[in-house]
Amino acid sequence: MADGEVQPVAVTAVRMVAVDEGLYALRIGEIGGDAGAISGMEFPVAQVATPFAEDGNGPEIVASFPRRGPWLGREGGTVIIRSPAGGGHVIVTAYGPAEQSAVPLALDLRRLDGPVAGIEKAAAAAAATSGGSVSAESQTREVPTEILLHIERAGDRLFPGRGWVGALGRKLQIEAFSIRPLEAIAPADIEFKGFLPRGGETQWVQGGALCGTRGRRLPLIGFAVRLGSHLSGRFDVIYQGSFFTEGISTPHLPRRRAGRSVGSDQCAHPRAGDGARKTAGGGLNRPAP
Repeated sequence: MADGEVQPVAVTAVRMVAVDEGLYALRIGEIGGDAGAISGMEFPVAQVATPFAEDGNGPEIVASFPRRGPWLGREGGTVIIRSPAGGGHVIVTAYGPAEQSAVPLALDLRRLDGPVAGIEKAAAAAAATSGGSVSAESQTREVPTEILLHIERAGDRLFPGRGWVGALGRKLQIEAFSIRPLEAIAPADIEFKGFLPRGGETQWVQGGALCGTRGRRLPLIGFAVRLGSHLSGRFDVIYQGSFFTEGISTPHLPRRRAGRSVGSDQCAHPRAGDGARKTAGGGLNRPAP
């Protein structure tokens, strides 16, 4: 091939997704089509893009996994999108060799910073399965919290415990954290621990205390949260994390036996993370009294 020669490629799929204001994870499934290479670039591939906004305030791609940037390989991946007030659109385009015909493209869009509606829907589904019903009194509502994070190169930062906290998408490691409930339960009634590289972990510490380290360049690679046993029948804690290479974890739910919490799962990956979330915005959910 002569230098500068233009090589043809085929657009094998195009999808446009509308997003309202908020933070989203868009999962792109495996990209179909024949494998090949053109000018050293492996195909098939997909590009995630946000159309130009006249006011410059359109949706923004803040992180992507497993690759950085807007391009995804054959295996697909996940991009994290922050959409401004008024919302916008995201376009996913798949490419293949010039002779490739159209291929299906599977997309899964999930909001990451929504209210407790998702928890309430889950409760409603559980009630329907058991033949019961969910009343206004039994629906969940969050316990407000404050979350302190010690972030690489940024120091201590205090966040309201709603949605995601941290430097999501900026690749800044979280080195320590603390959770303090603001009402309904005492700080001593919530405990958490951190997981460190090479199999290390902290002790369980109570609400308001710092878990982790400052100034040692020692990132947390995971965390776990639990409530005092006397509260486990009345409250749930649900949480998830964002990790550099593995992306966003699934929500971690309390394990129960006979209606009582019997433990908490660690939310951890081999590489450091840059964000954490208590999935109902504040992280502690309880049936309304």
